[in-house]
Amino acid sequence: MILRELLPAGRDLLQQHFEVESLGLEADRKTMLAGAKGADALVTDLTFPVDGELLDAAGPQLKVVANFGVGYDNVDLEACAARDVTVTNTPGALTNATAELALALAMAAARDLSGAEKDLREGRWQGWDPRRWRGFELSGATIGVIGAGRIGARFMELVSGFGGDRLYTSRSPKPDLEQGLGAEKVELDELLRRSDLVSLHLPGGSATHQIIDERAISLMKPTSILVNTGRGTLVDSLALARALEEGRLGAAGLDVFDGEPTVPEELLRAPRVALAPHIGSATYRSRDEMARIVAANVVAVLEGREPPSPVTP
Repeated sequence: MILRELLPAGRDLLQQHFEVESLGLEADRKTMLAGAKGADALVTDLTFPVDGELLDAAGPQLKVVANFGVGYDNVDLEACAARDVTVTNTPGALTNATAELALALAMAAARDLSGAEKDLREGRWQGWDPRRWRGFELSGATIGVIGAGRIGARFMELVSGFGGDRLYTSRSPKPDLEQGLGAEKVELDELLRRSDLVSLHLPGGSATHQIIDERAISLMKPTSILVNTGRGTLVDSLALARALEEGRLGAAGLDVFDGEPTVPEELLRAPRVALAPHIGSATYRSRDEMARIVAANVVAVLEGREPPSPVTP
């Protein structure tokens, strides 16, 4: 059962092996609880919780929850383990796409492209003015990556051409980044103090909830740029909006939001912020490959094999 939607690249593969039903993008919780009944596999995504209630609604024959995405904080792993349900995700497929978007947001925020475009479209551009739309240059900047996993490491590679220092936080050292890019592993507070650009690449969950809050923002330079393509829960949105309004932070680029698809009005009104509607993986290559991995995971589990990308509690 596909609880919302799966692209043809994956759905067609599933249909070669199994009977497949899809509830559609408009499916609500009630529809999902009813639709899951009797399913051997559930194809899910980050937009809704996969908890004990949904698992029990499916029934004891359920064998796999295949999440469309690298993150899985929407899935109750303990509840799945207790019911002997395998959980899978799609790591690797969206690494380049998300890292590239992080770079795009960083540059858009640094040069206030969204503000300049809005002025142009609404007729406020009256010709060249050396005082307007001045931004920050990334060349020579100290760039800090919070969470140097696949995506964070790729982002660091992409920004290596700008020169300057590279900092990162991680649970363990990353020798390849240190030797290949001259990156330096530091504690979070030091990274915040030193960086001209901070890019977030962490999963959601209680351990990372609002890791960027009022205190963290107070450590950053007033000219710093914050980019978030990880999870919306990593940032205190209202604290960020206040910092931008009051000039205590240079700019921000955000692809994810706490409580999305709702975006706080304070952020929508804030200056020097580039916003995107959670499109980090939204390339043709990435989304099709994610769909294929979802299908491969489901087929493997239902055929009694180890899936390509299992998630462990």
